[in-house]
Parts: sequence; structure tokens; C-alpha cells
Amino acid sequence: MKLKTYSLKLINFYQKFLSPDNKCVFYPSCSEYTKQAIEKYGVFYGIYLGFFRILRCHPWQKNHIDPV
Repeated sequence: MKLKTYSLKLINFYQKFLSPDNKCVFYPSCSEYTKQAIEKYGVFYGIYLGFFRILRCHPWQKNHIDPV
């Protein structure tokens, strides 16, 4: 299985079973953002973008739209 496919399956598993309520302050959610970044830019740069997006995500952040 390719690394890209494996990464996207892991994110799908996380979204479905570990975080089904999806209470992220960003739109799209951090996991969806990472998924879109991987699909658009590839695995390594997509994970890089997703990592820094997660660092910006915290409960005191105002809700806002932040596309890939």
C-alpha cells in the first residue's frame, strides 16, 4: 500500500472512530485540513502543513475558516 493511501486511511479511521463529534475551532477541521493537504501537496508536505495547523488549534482560538 502506498504511503499516501495509508496516511489517508489513518486519518479516516481517526475521524470515524476517535473523533466522531469533530469539535474543532477551524473549518475544515484539523484532520480534514491534513487530509486535503496530503491530497493536494503529497504526504510529507501535507503532514508538515497539518502539524503546524494542529499547533495553532487550541480552545482559546476564535472560530474561523482556514482552507488549505
